[in-house]
Amino acid sequence: MYDVIVIGSGPGGYVAAIRAAQLGMKTAIIEKYPTLGGTCLNVGCIPSKALLDSSEHYHNAAHTFKTHGINLDNLEVNLEQMIARKAEVVKQNVDGIQFLMKKNKIDVHHGLGSFVDATTVKVTKDDGSSEEIKGKNIIIATGSKPASLPFIKIDKDRVITSTEALKLKEIPKHMIVIGGGVIGMELGSVYGRLGAKVSVVEYLDAIIPSMDRTMSKELQKSLKKLNFDFYLKHKVTAVENTGKEVIVKAENSKGETIEIVGDYVLVSIGRKAYTEGLNAEAAGVKITERGLVEVDAHLRTNVPNIYAIGDVVKGAMLAHKAEEEGVFVAETIAGQKPHINYLLIPGVVYTWPEVASVGYTEEQLKEQGVKYKTGKFPFMASGRARASMDTDGVVKVLADANTDEILGVHMIGPRTADMIAEAVVAMEFRASAEDIARMSHAHPTYTEAFKEACLAATDNRALHI
Repeated sequence: MYDVIVIGSGPGGYVAAIRAAQLGMKTAIIEKYPTLGGTCLNVGCIPSKALLDSSEHYHNAAHTFKTHGINLDNLEVNLEQMIARKAEVVKQNVDGIQFLMKKNKIDVHHGLGSFVDATTVKVTKDDGSSEEIKGKNIIIATGSKPASLPFIKIDKDRVITSTEALKLKEIPKHMIVIGGGVIGMELGSVYGRLGAKVSVVEYLDAIIPSMDRTMSKELQKSLKKLNFDFYLKHKVTAVENTGKEVIVKAENSKGETIEIVGDYVLVSIGRKAYTEGLNAEAAGVKITERGLVEVDAHLRTNVPNIYAIGDVVKGAMLAHKAEEEGVFVAETIAGQKPHINYLLIPGVVYTWPEVASVGYTEEQLKEQGVKYKTGKFPFMASGRARASMDTDGVVKVLADANTDEILGVHMIGPRTADMIAEAVVAMEFRASAEDIARMSHAHPTYTEAFKEACLAATDNRALHI
């Protein structure tokens, strides 16, 4: 009998297992695929970042090296090597998780985990054989998979999801991206940098629509330089693979139909919770209409000894959100009193410039009727950004008009994925814009832009604009 059984080995699952083991609990983890790490490590965060990095190197070599005084001849993309390097990065990370399981004495069971009852899980292996294991507590961490539209046939050849986009055999001439969210913008920019034309079809009136609208506008401006076209407020009505090309039909806001022809279509309209084969009903676990596992504030399902975390429960589908929830549940089972402030889980888009955000957006503050003040600082005015030729973007700070407490930080620019951590720390400790403005930031660094935006929010005191 295990103290804890975790179903799914993505960032939520494997972190929950490690924390449970650290707390002295006998722990098992079940993974249906041959490798650990879930979507994030195998076909998500890690491989996409590897390709984003490679494509950015190529783009810089093609477009900025000359200005830096580096002359190159006969520059070309070896896509096969790019994909091979990505696979190696994935392998190193996956092997790392395997090592952590051994180090923490966690039993790994490969196969599909399904409930027999509230304390028993059946593990069905690829060869059809199965075993049953029992646990006092069970954590569902089965993650998500790409969502689609009913009339789109994903053939994994020309009509693809993010999974296939990570292993294409050629650079598309014209990639059509359905959905202007994070995944579409990241993978679109990989191939945009390598020379593809990219057309983005988005149902809403902005790309990365869940983020602050200043970020949407700035990112769109930046991506246009990469040969991106945007069809906002367009509803896709048909996708047809004719063999050598794909035709996408969409309706604009006036009800007119347009046709876009490309050689690949990336369907990236989001992800949906994955509970297929889990047999949750056998344990009595409630699944919502949207396919999510229903949980309370302690991430406990309606069955007291069964918890759920990550993409399979409500909230942002982020690897680091799943990790926090994994730790939270393991500590809750151990009788501790952990906490998660969901408002302060940052969101990042790994395009270049990067977009990073934490706290409330300006739109949310307006909706809530909160009186706020805004401070902005453009990277165009940053000495460090000029030195690295990364002058696109801006840092925007939203602070309470009365107390000066920082309510939201939104950044688009170089290395903002790392810079946002300072804003998270500040907001965890309820810092004011003045607090950050008074702290010394090394010069020249990108993070000075955050300080300057806080100065701008504090009586418009920015020094360098």
